[in-house]
Amino acid sequence: MSTKKWLIDPTHSEIGFKVKHMMFTNVTGKFQNYSASIETEGDDFENAKIEFSGAIDSITTGNTDRDAHLLSADFFDAEQFPEIKFEATSFKKIDEADFELKGNLTLHGVTKQVQLDTEFSGLMKDPWGNTKAGFIISGKINRKDWNLNWNAALETGGVLVSEEVRLNIELQFIKQ
Repeated sequence: MSTKKWLIDPTHSEIGFKVKHMMFTNVTGKFQNYSASIETEGDDFENAKIEFSGAIDSITTGNTDRDAHLLSADFFDAEQFPEIKFEATSFKKIDEADFELKGNLTLHGVTKQVQLDTEFSGLMKDPWGNTKAGFIISGKINRKDWNLNWNAALETGGVLVSEEVRLNIELQFIKQ
């Protein structure tokens, strides 16, 4: 079987995250500049080689002041750590549509293993004859595991920004 290369279609993909603010509402954000690729044996994605990188300075939450704070040394320190990277160590099929994705996430100068739930949406041909594959990835990480420690205490108790970060990722890949 021959190795197939798949590249992300950024116009039909979104790398998003969600964090609780003041312990009761969520703030969402996303990366605007990123790349990702998958290498498979044929059209079977089990044990695929998966890589992702994103530019930290492309994070947007829809608020310029908040985005500037996220890029500062209080959070991501984009000047010192300009990139987030993920490299899969395993991609295991659970059932027809579900996979368990494990890999090394490098963020803020720290690399840790993460496990993410992945739904394979299937293969489809677009109107121009390209074969596309769709994936929905979700999971949670604790930002403090990557030394993203900034916070502020609230008068009523609790903290301004939760430690838990939920990942909401929708990906479309094009077979090369």
